[in-house]
Amino acid sequence: MGADGVSSSVDRRVAVERPIAIEINGIGYAVMMATPCDLDDFAHGFLQSERLIERRDEVIEIEPLLLDAGHLLRITLQAAAAERVQARVRHRISDASCGLCGIENLEQALRPLPRVTADSIAQPEALFTALAALRDHQPLNRETGAVHAAALCASDGAIRLVREDVGRHNAFDKLIGAMTRQGIGWEQGFALLSSRCSYELVEKAALAGCPMLVTISAASDLAIARAAEAGLPLVMLARADAMLWLDAQ
Repeated sequence: MGADGVSSSVDRRVAVERPIAIEINGIGYAVMMATPCDLDDFAHGFLQSERLIERRDEVIEIEPLLLDAGHLLRITLQAAAAERVQARVRHRISDASCGLCGIENLEQALRPLPRVTADSIAQPEALFTALAALRDHQPLNRETGAVHAAALCASDGAIRLVREDVGRHNAFDKLIGAMTRQGIGWEQGFALLSSRCSYELVEKAALAGCPMLVTISAASDLAIARAAEAGLPLVMLARADAMLWLDAQ
């Protein structure tokens, strides 16, 4: 319906959102709501963000299964990585129903981040270039208007790789996983995300060695603090005519 009150029928593609169950070495680890595409990329990125793997070769197999209720990612990891899974599961177990309970679990929620050692040489004009080109690399969002994008950008602003998902965290995990699987590095570029900057996204960027994180919307105070801890430069409120640059070094 238009502002003039006139209505008409249209056909429009709707974004797909499904539960994705993640099973690791026979242990039910998590259920994520996500767009069920690029699931191998998602699995690799998720494992890295959860600090369950340190190298790609620790993943023995990823078996995606389509079930009536959703999708299952059945993952098999090497022994050393499997021990990390057991440790993480033990920390997540609580006798209470309130979620994170106790000092130990609070410490697990905000574990120390590695310092970002890579540098981005991207100048402001490169960020504007990438921002202007992002929409052309978002086919799902063009059709649905309901998914986020995470883009790997070269130092000159050229977009090298993009992944999309209904969840901003999932999109970033997919991008990180795709880079790992394809052997692609940041090469002094940056990540551009079509979302606000949450602390979880900062953590994913730091763990992936991302040299600069750029987001369409603003950051929370915790995201800024975590970025400072990791030495991760943030650029927020990225718009066609201005952006807010925070150097966290």
